[in-house]
Parts: sequence; C-alpha cells; structure tokens
Amino acid sequence: MIVVSCRKENVTQQEKEYSVLSVAPCERTITSSYSATIRGRQDIDIYPQVGGTITKLCVKEGQRVRKGETLFIIDQVPYKAALETATANVQAAEASLATAKLVYDSKSKLYEKSVVSEFDLNSAKNSWLTAKAQLAQAKAQEVNAKNNFSYSQVQSPSDGVVGVLPYRVGALVSPSGLQKPLTTVSDNSEMYVYFSMTENQLLSLTRLYGTKDKLLDGLPEVELRLNDGTLYNQKGKIESISGVVDKATGTASLRAVFHNKDGLLYSGTSGNIVLPTKYDNTLVIPQSATFETQDKTYVYKIVDGKASATLVSVVRVNGGSEYVVENGLAAGDIIVVEGVGLLRDGTPIKIKEN
Repeated sequence: MIVVSCRKENVTQQEKEYSVLSVAPCERTITSSYSATIRGRQDIDIYPQVGGTITKLCVKEGQRVRKGETLFIIDQVPYKAALETATANVQAAEASLATAKLVYDSKSKLYEKSVVSEFDLNSAKNSWLTAKAQLAQAKAQEVNAKNNFSYSQVQSPSDGVVGVLPYRVGALVSPSGLQKPLTTVSDNSEMYVYFSMTENQLLSLTRLYGTKDKLLDGLPEVELRLNDGTLYNQKGKIESISGVVDKATGTASLRAVFHNKDGLLYSGTSGNIVLPTKYDNTLVIPQSATFETQDKTYVYKIVDGKASATLVSVVRVNGGSEYVVENGLAAGDIIVVEGVGLLRDGTPIKIKEN
C-alpha cells in the first residue's frame, strides 16, 4: 500500500500545473538608502579677537541673526582708552610734523642766503622726515586701536542661527586658550547633507551614466528621510562627489543640498538619503519566483519541459516584492513563478493556462 501511495503522489506532483513568466525587458526604479549627516551651509565658530570680560550677551540660543548683528560685548573700557590715546598721539605727531616742516622751510630760505650751513639745512630736513615717519607710526597704532575697539563688539559674520552659548556675562575670554567657541552661527537657509557610497556602488552608478560629470548632471533629485521616519517635504540635489576614496572605509563622500525655508532641518542632526536609480531595458522578476540556498538566489528556468535551478544575481526593488536581474537570465527565458518551494531540479513542468 505504501508503494502505491508514493507513486500516486509522484503522479500528482508531475501533473500539477505551474504558473510561468516569460522574462521580458522593462523599466524599473530602484531606491537606495544611505546614512547621512546634516550640516548648515555654513557653521562658523565664533572666537574673540581680543581678550577681556564679557559685559553683555546680545542674543539668545537659537535666535536668528543677520550679518553684522552684535552677539557679545567684551569690556570696552581699556580698548576705548587705548584708542583715545592713539588718536591723541596722531594729533601730536601731526603738530610735530607741521613744526618740523616750518623749520625746514625756514632753513632752506636762510641757506639760499648763506645764513646757515648745509649741515643745519640737512639736520632740519632729517627732523622733518623723522616727524613724517612718527606720524605714519602713530596712524598705524590708531588703526590697530580702532580695530581692537571694534573687536570688543563681537558681530555675526553671516546670516544664520545662534548655537549654544557656553560663556555668560562675567566670563573672561581671550583669542587663544578657549576650549569652546563663544558660539556657532549656522547658516541654515540651505542644508548640506553628507553621505557615503562604497567604491563598487559609485562605480556602478558612474558606468550607468557614463562619466562623473554626466553622473552629477543625470542623477535624479533625492529625498531625505528624517530620524522619525518621515520624508522631508522638499527634494534635494546631489551637487558634489569626492574625488578621493577613503582608504580606511573604502567609501567616497557625496553632498546633497536641500532648501530649508521653514527651518525644519537643524545642523548636526542625521537622517537617510533616499536615492532613486532608474533602470531602462532591464529584466524584472517577482520575488515569489526565487528561492535562496546558502545566501545565493535561484530561480527555476524551464528547459526542455523540466525545472532547471538557475543561479541569478538580483537587486531588490519595490520593497523587495520584485527583483531586477543583473545576471543569470536572458530575455525570453521562461521561469516558474509559483510554488517554487515544492519543486526540485529536473521536475517536469506542466504550464498552467491563463
């Protein structure tokens, strides 16, 4: 009875009908995701150019500022005094120069009348030249004093958003020795999103478009998936690819730009770049037509009416419901698309009629 039963099962299996698919070229778009770091278009660390005690904080953390707006005021008293001294020195030098010029002009006339010697004339000329040099030196010191006085009023170098304020009123700061900047001003009108690709991924894309320049021009707009899983409401554009592959990681850095009109993106955060890649004239098969053995993907191709296990190289698309076939199949091949888990290599296939 057992032998008879097995034979009936074999007959049943052989007579079972299977749905098949004739593989044909089509178009598909693959989306790939890459971990990314978000940075402002400019993140400028603000350090003092003069030393002193902070006497006033003019901004708050997270405040939007304009270029030239005052952020901090450092004790201005010594710098104002130094400027007033330098200005007075300039005025004194101007007076000394005027006096030296009068003496030299007078000596010149007297020398023409042979009243004074050539030595007296040259001495007066040298005094005049010395006075001119002293005036130039005094003016340079005045410029330096003006700069130092202006530096005591720390201003924003660009439009942006104020970061953390680690130093408060009364803190002593200096141009050197600070472990942290006074703050960071981030220009968040546009955000730079940095991500990396492996060497093989970059080579694959470059071959797809032809050259690096064509790759940058031809790449479609990308999307940004935020940490909460939502997609950012605007698309971005990849505008640069590093010309160097990091030896340690084997990856190249890419930069995408996103507009940040609503200020939803913050510098220093992270997310994922979603890059679509369009494949033209490619072979696509359903995931249900495949099975895996030892991390390798196979399909059953019908050869001479029988199932033939065929190794394929595939890329997942549409959430894994479909595969783009890179190697292993050719247009016109017929594969089994249902019940592949019950098949064995060499099983006769009866095609189900639609």
